[in-house]
Amino acid sequence: MTQSGSRAGTPGGAYRCASGPPGVVTVYDVVRQDGDPWIVMELLRGRSLAEALDAEGPLRGEHVIHIGLSLLDVLRAVHRANIVHRDVKPANVQLCGGARVILTDFGIAIAPGSDSRTQIRMVAGSPGYVSPERLRGGKAGPASDLFSLGATLFTAVEGTSPFARDNMAATLTAVAEEPPAPFLRAGPLRPVIEGLLAKEPNRRLNADQACTLLHEAALLVNKGERYCAGSSPASLAPIRRARRGRRR
Repeated sequence: MTQSGSRAGTPGGAYRCASGPPGVVTVYDVVRQDGDPWIVMELLRGRSLAEALDAEGPLRGEHVIHIGLSLLDVLRAVHRANIVHRDVKPANVQLCGGARVILTDFGIAIAPGSDSRTQIRMVAGSPGYVSPERLRGGKAGPASDLFSLGATLFTAVEGTSPFARDNMAATLTAVAEEPPAPFLRAGPLRPVIEGLLAKEPNRRLNADQACTLLHEAALLVNKGERYCAGSSPASLAPIRRARRGRRR
């Protein structure tokens, strides 16, 4: 990109720096060069969750809790903006320095209720993480992203996709009709992952419920303490158990 690029047209004649929670990439500007728009965004370092799993195998429970809480923060912000990501998976989760967890690749994100012309691309790219309702031709909504989050957390703690099969057709059938693979390492994470992987959207955990169960899992993992999203996985900041009368 060169300095001769002009500012891309935006409402009001200016492009405002787009920033949100720590788990969203900051967009600094949009310019036009030779008729093509270019997005200027922050440079990310680190590696994806998929790369971390390939290199090191399944993650410890406290790491998965931190990732789950961080991604829930992102998805809440995204859904409040009336956007559905549609491709939450380990390859699209970036693990950066300072324990920052970023959800990347909004290339097929849409607003709920929009047409589904990119549905085929999504299924082909992420067969083990697409929600059952999407496979049945239903509209994408926040619950669809939460199913994909559940599959991502399963993969992080168990080391394999919950619906992995020998071919795409078998994988898609497993997503739509079969239970996830056995839980061998999840421990206290099992309730939240199972709740996120419910086949029917109306029986699936919502973001608040998932957050509560992740905090409860953290209490068990950390012996009476729970974690703040955004804290270092190696020494997640403790928050003492709330009084019984205020238990979430």
